[in-house]
Amino acid sequence: MKLNSLIFLSLLSISTTHAAEEARAQNTIILDEIAVKNLRIQTEEAEERDFETTVFAIGRIEEIPSSRSVLSSRIAGRVSALNAFEGDTVEAGEVLAVVESRQMGDPPPSVELKAPQSGLVVASHVRLGQPVEPSAELLDVSDRSKLWAVAKIPEQEAAQVAIGTAARIHIPALGDEVFEAELTRFGVEADREAGTIEAIFELDNADGKLRPGMRAEFSVVLDSQPFVLSVPRTAIQGDPASRVVFVKDYELPNAFIRVPVTLGGENDAYVEVLNGVFPGDEVVAQGSYALSFVGGGSGMSLKEALDAAHGHAHAEDGTKLTEEDITSGEEDDHGHAQNAKGGGILSKPLMIYAGVVTLFALITTQMLLKRRQKESEASDA
Repeated sequence: MKLNSLIFLSLLSISTTHAAEEARAQNTIILDEIAVKNLRIQTEEAEERDFETTVFAIGRIEEIPSSRSVLSSRIAGRVSALNAFEGDTVEAGEVLAVVESRQMGDPPPSVELKAPQSGLVVASHVRLGQPVEPSAELLDVSDRSKLWAVAKIPEQEAAQVAIGTAARIHIPALGDEVFEAELTRFGVEADREAGTIEAIFELDNADGKLRPGMRAEFSVVLDSQPFVLSVPRTAIQGDPASRVVFVKDYELPNAFIRVPVTLGGENDAYVEVLNGVFPGDEVVAQGSYALSFVGGGSGMSLKEALDAAHGHAHAEDGTKLTEEDITSGEEDDHGHAQNAKGGGILSKPLMIYAGVVTLFALITTQMLLKRRQKESEASDA
């Protein structure tokens, strides 16, 4: 019986090892160098870093109310000279217009109207020769060297935000450029319908690239923790109930293993990983979406994944096919289909199952033979 137990345990160990190898094989995607290039795969190490938990918000760039001034005349008269127009940049003290008085004189007395501050002429309400009154606004000048970035923070997150809270601000109109700023004040009222509170950040705009009204995307930092294992957001694939990453195999070249992960906090760039990967693992940060179609039980090949993504035909290695290649491939596929009829290969799981059943049958037979031998010896005695 001791021998039988050893045989059974060995059999169980072999079966478990084969099952583990089978699971690993099913989750491993092996490509060649051309396929890796066509999928534009890039990897990044999972590492412990200072991790910021952030809240995302959207908003707009706005002019600072105190930065706008108005040019007006102290006397009634008509505009005899106009030196600045909407869109012009002016300096403080620069003569922008001249108003000729209605009082008698030869020539009539006139007054020079000078820019009250440096900035941009953002509005013009006057034309040359136009009669004006002292109450009339002639030009609006705005100093846009600094602007406000106003975020709409969800009310449930507002309690975690305070004056001095840092944020990274992305302006889509300016490409990938990101501004860093600190919260300077809150709006005076909440938006009841949207359920948000205005959080105001001040931005430097010395180069004049920012314009009021531009859309802004905010990553407001709620807290920061050191030594948090994290991976790029772009590495995460799968549905919310079963998130996965693709880890580069250390032994096989151009091989990637589909690894389930448990996630924690996240920010605009990284996601905390609680379980599944280790520091130093190289995860696929670019190309993981296409890779998730190639493997992971989807049954989709590299060719099918790229066909679906790009809308045109590809070869098995991912290269784009010409019309001649497609025509030739259809003829080859027809020939292969004829040759493939009647062919079949047992799957690896089925082979393992057959082996287990065979060994179990041998053990059972051996036990029966030994029992009969003992019964025969007993009867002879």
